[in-house]
Amino acid sequence: MEAEGRVPGPPLPPPSPGGGGGSGADPDPPAGVPGAARGPLLAAEVLALDDEEDDLEVFSKDTSLAEVNSFSPSMPISPSSMINQYKFEDEPELRDLFITVDDPESHITAIETFITYRVVTKTSRGEFDSSEYEVRRRYQDFLWLKSKLEEAHPTLIIPPLPEKFIMKGMVERFSDEFIETRRKALHKFLNRIADHPTLTFNEDFKIFLTAQAWELSSHKKQGPGLLSRMGQTVRAVASSVRGGVKNRPEIFTEMNNYMETFSQKINVLDKIAHRIYKEEREYFNEMKEYGPVHTLWSASEEDIADSLKGVASCIDKCCKATEKRMAGLSENLLPILHEYVLYSEILMFSEEIGKLEDKVECANNALKADWDRWKQNMQCDMRSTFTNVAENNLRYYEECLATWESFLASQTVDLHVEEDAEDRP
Repeated sequence: MEAEGRVPGPPLPPPSPGGGGGSGADPDPPAGVPGAARGPLLAAEVLALDDEEDDLEVFSKDTSLAEVNSFSPSMPISPSSMINQYKFEDEPELRDLFITVDDPESHITAIETFITYRVVTKTSRGEFDSSEYEVRRRYQDFLWLKSKLEEAHPTLIIPPLPEKFIMKGMVERFSDEFIETRRKALHKFLNRIADHPTLTFNEDFKIFLTAQAWELSSHKKQGPGLLSRMGQTVRAVASSVRGGVKNRPEIFTEMNNYMETFSQKINVLDKIAHRIYKEEREYFNEMKEYGPVHTLWSASEEDIADSLKGVASCIDKCCKATEKRMAGLSENLLPILHEYVLYSEILMFSEEIGKLEDKVECANNALKADWDRWKQNMQCDMRSTFTNVAENNLRYYEECLATWESFLASQTVDLHVEEDAEDRP
């Protein structure tokens, strides 16, 4: 069952990443380099499920999101990397809300099976009755929160949730790997909201973080509040004037044009990145078989046994380096690209809001401000992600190069020794 409760006490420092699948909220701005995951993704075909089965679905890691933190100067740096010369300016922010999503649990009832996640909140805000809360939430609770935010803030950019997907032909419905991927996506979703200057103070968001199970259930049954009705009104006005306003503000035309180009490019990058990952996995699988062949061959070739074993050792080391590189792609590049694919779908609504013109000028201004903020975060995310990928590639090639150079050096020494032996009378 879903056990929740408040833990009173003085304000506490932000939680740090730990074991048990949990991950603390990074105090840096919400952008940048994802944390570690359990391992590389598996390329798979996915099928969308019906809305009624949202709690029985875990989406493929091919389309997953991983939790994202800001660029860290402590990231391992390759000695010969040219990218070391680039530095991003950190803009420290005073944060007073830290959220961690961890500890997934499976619940089996007579009619359904579902997963809940522990949501731990630590805060020093005065509007909270306690400094720390611990509740359990299921996926449909996150969907409810997203819908409430969309109702209350129709002109703001609400962070996307992971899609409802399951691997085709998968026997185990609740794979640990898939659940972990969803946990990371939900963790990032909540921290994106917490970092937003407006969404973070939403009342439904506070209730989501603090309410016990029965309190949340009761709150869900209540009718729409004033903000929700206002949001519905704005959307209704937008719908009524759709196509009826010819002179839309130029800023919204520019935003829509930007998003059309961005959506096209980010979708292409997403597809190519997944294809590269798939080919990298195929190469990795071939490498795992390639090395042992040399080891077996050395048993029947005594004269070149050492050389064959050396090649096998090099292949094994490069195979491990390839596996780490694949993990970097699945943890750093693929999730951030796919998150912005989802963002590109959300942000196509800017044209609709633009048609409202002076009827909701304040809504236009709110969207413009949130647009600027989103664009800045996106650019920071992309810079950090591509920098991380570049560093991982450099480390990969340097490690493989050093491995083969060491092997060649040993073979050169052995060859000179043999030549000296032959020259002796």
